[in-house]
Amino acid sequence: MDVELARQVLAAQPFSTMLGARLAEADEDHVVLELDVTDDLRQQYGLIHGGVLAYLADNSITYAGAIGLGPNVITSGFTIDYVAGARNGTVLRATAELAHASKRKATALSRITIVDEDGHPKLVAVAQGTVLATDPH
Repeated sequence: MDVELARQVLAAQPFSTMLGARLAEADEDHVVLELDVTDDLRQQYGLIHGGVLAYLADNSITYAGAIGLGPNVITSGFTIDYVAGARNGTVLRATAELAHASKRKATALSRITIVDEDGHPKLVAVAQGTVLATDPH
């Protein structure tokens, strides 16, 4: 994966820029997207809003799909399961890997964690999705 191109794609997404998302890692096996935890990301009970976790799932799955399909891809769909409340932490991290790719379609898996001040991650959501090539190679 061309990490610099991947970062340029992320920077070209106004919503990602607004959230402050960053591509922390990317190689031929996995991608890691991160967001700093701020109170603006919380819902009324103090938990990180599920839509924020879904955003991380969506984008990380798409990047993982690009490992197998190339850079011109879009998310076709995904499912997400929230497994724990995301409350205490400084960073949200989505780690995604490519599970399978054909010529036009890929399946990827994402694990979303919240990382505390000591660097310990807590799993808060898992997602699986499909990605489609918009310009098959």
